[in-house]
Amino acid sequence: MPVTHFATPDPYAYHNGFCCHHESEALQGALPLAQNSPQKPPYGLYAEKLSGTAFTAPRKENQQSWMYRILPSAVHRAWEPVPTQEYDATSLSGADVQQIPNQLRWDPFDFDDAVDWLGGLHLVAEAGDPVMKTGLAIYVFAAGQSMKANEAFYSADGDMLVVLQHGVLDLTTEFGRIALRANEIAVIPRGIRYRVDMPNGSARGYICELYQGHYQLPELGPIGSNGLANVRDFQVPRAFYEEDFNTWTLVSKFNKVLYRTSQDHTPFDVVAWHGTYYPYKYDLGRFNTIGSISYDHPDPSIFTVLTGPSYQEGTAIADFVIFPPRWLVQEDTFRPPWYHRNTMSEFMGLIAGDYDAKAGGPGGFRPAGASLHNIMSGHGPDAVTHRAATCTDLKPQKVGSGSMAFMFESCLMVGVTAWGLQHCQKVQPKYNEESWEPLVSHFDKSNVGAGAANQNGH
Repeated sequence: MPVTHFATPDPYAYHNGFCCHHESEALQGALPLAQNSPQKPPYGLYAEKLSGTAFTAPRKENQQSWMYRILPSAVHRAWEPVPTQEYDATSLSGADVQQIPNQLRWDPFDFDDAVDWLGGLHLVAEAGDPVMKTGLAIYVFAAGQSMKANEAFYSADGDMLVVLQHGVLDLTTEFGRIALRANEIAVIPRGIRYRVDMPNGSARGYICELYQGHYQLPELGPIGSNGLANVRDFQVPRAFYEEDFNTWTLVSKFNKVLYRTSQDHTPFDVVAWHGTYYPYKYDLGRFNTIGSISYDHPDPSIFTVLTGPSYQEGTAIADFVIFPPRWLVQEDTFRPPWYHRNTMSEFMGLIAGDYDAKAGGPGGFRPAGASLHNIMSGHGPDAVTHRAATCTDLKPQKVGSGSMAFMFESCLMVGVTAWGLQHCQKVQPKYNEESWEPLVSHFDKSNVGAGAANQNGH
């Protein structure tokens, strides 16, 4: 029988803080002092370095961790491709991606209780190439079963940001355990091995895999030192290890193809670790919203939780943006998002409730659904929302109570897979027609000059 050891009595205990150096040991004295790789590590462990950036990356960008484990991760048999009849290879390949300007919206994606984490991943949209470490991929997942016994997984393609919409995910990682609940996110960096258990059955959500670089906190600029997602609210797992020398299967996603190998020991045998490269979680309810208190609707950038920057300063391969419950108090202002065309692509999802810029209900934007407005495709509030926003008495108003919408925003033109366009059978055929074609012209020049006279001086 395998034996599990935790650093604390609580198997889901955390360090707080992100973008920080952390250390953790499940056995006192397992972390060497002063030397990362001593000649004889404590307890007969092996020292192993996990590098998320080049050795020579600038100190402020360098991400790496030292692990002290029972056996090195190199101890396994040769990798072999997983036979395609064992999984739907088309759900991950992205070989059929189409870049289209049409606005798209999806009904809620179905649950699939017959599959586990690996079988439940479906690539919806993509831009870039994991071989060249450029771009991103967007998935939905829906599963109802834990991964097979003694099975673990990692992606060599990129960092996975997991947005859980429904259910419970218990993640066992090389660095410790993460209990993920709806309205929380987890980031599993490239190469870190983990398994997914679903103790309560069905789980569903979204993933943005960053092929290029790593997620980080956005700069705050004139906001100052506090606000948006605060460092102290990110949680990092504490070390634990298993003594298990049974046969384990390890699955790798390598350039969007699954490979597997076997080994005669658990991959979760890290007794201690320290460094700056690790998985972490964040409760979206802790986001500190910033907004306007005079006039005008600010850019959605003020709701950015994490960003995956490109090589152009201020431009992201992937921004993760949320729209939580918040107060709106602007005067003489159209409060919902204005109509716009953007040089960034916008993929939106809804975790719970109603999004204040779109009508819900059948045929609308609903929890577990999604939308995509690609580069320079015009979009904005639907006709119903526009009419309500222009006619309402602008008193201070709490919007989004019980709701949480989010956006994966990218500077890249995002292509949609055949699964996303046809196979999932969730695309709303009349999204454009029902949202914006009902808008009518209110242009009236019968009172020329009155517009300028009625301006409030802003």
